[in-house]
Amino acid sequence: MLDDGRAVRAEDNLPIDALMSVLQAALPGIDGPPELRQFPGGASNLTYLLRWPDRELVLRRPPRGRRVGAAHDMVREARILRALRPHFPLVPEVLLVCEDEGPLGAPFFVMERLRGIILREDIPSGVADTPEAQAALCGGVLDALSALHAVDVEATGLAALGKGPGYARRQIDGWSARWRAARTEGAPDAERVMAWLDAHCPEDSAQRLIHGDYRFDNVMLAPTAPHPVIGVLDWEMATVGCPLMDWGASLAYWVEAEDDLVMHMMRRQPTQLPGMPTRAQIWARVGERRGAPVDDPQVYEIYGLFRLAAILQQIWARVVAGHTRNPAFAAFGDSAAYLILRCEGLLDARGDR
Repeated sequence: MLDDGRAVRAEDNLPIDALMSVLQAALPGIDGPPELRQFPGGASNLTYLLRWPDRELVLRRPPRGRRVGAAHDMVREARILRALRPHFPLVPEVLLVCEDEGPLGAPFFVMERLRGIILREDIPSGVADTPEAQAALCGGVLDALSALHAVDVEATGLAALGKGPGYARRQIDGWSARWRAARTEGAPDAERVMAWLDAHCPEDSAQRLIHGDYRFDNVMLAPTAPHPVIGVLDWEMATVGCPLMDWGASLAYWVEAEDDLVMHMMRRQPTQLPGMPTRAQIWARVGERRGAPVDDPQVYEIYGLFRLAAILQQIWARVVAGHTRNPAFAAFGDSAAYLILRCEGLLDARGDR
């Protein structure tokens, strides 16, 4: 039930001798090369399990090929984890940061390995088998994101991550530029969606720490019931910005039982189960936590879907350019195109042109 990774893809293999020289110089008790495994989650940075008979560590490094901005900045991610841990204990402890590209050809960091359950497409048998248990489990996952948004940014020393008011505007402009830059032959132009987001860009609700990629497979649950959250992972896109935009980004992955077949084919978390709340119920919960209803939550949902489309399109552009042969990315071009169509369908339903 615990996630122990899988065999490392050939294109993602690590030079063990070079890695060992760094580990043994920085960490006491490292004796002999580890068993190397690769965690399957994530489509951007690479995450590995380093296992010895009496110790386990996790290594994070960026992908090979073209790297895009802060999302692949391992030194930045490690700094966020170290600063945030005293204020938000659901982050793993960083043990080593290598800022130069010498040993692995890219900066990387090593952290403690948390042992628990990561939910992906389906819930394993014996874990939250009833709607009531599923609702309780999901409530804990949602509450962890709310707790992050409540952290005092100034106290963490991470306020400089933000660029001040205008986060929503920067996100919409930035993801529009990234879509255009990553567009490949046959991809939709998405101009209607980008124009609508430009015209409906919301004001920032607040300036808070946000995760940027919050979903079930970036959350570690305790192995025993009621399976509280024991860790939040993959902080590569964390920053200071509008928490409602963070919820919108997260809900792009939230597939409901009534969603169409293609959305269900893309589903990567068990949110369709009877015990899981709907997107509308989550927005109501967010409104209760902030003390005021969310004005037009669908704006944030359309932003989240478009942002996810741009992320997938960026990865698909790497496939087209030959920078990766990972078979997990084979449908990303089609998925990005579908998400643009879904955005357009939501605009049609609103009567927006």
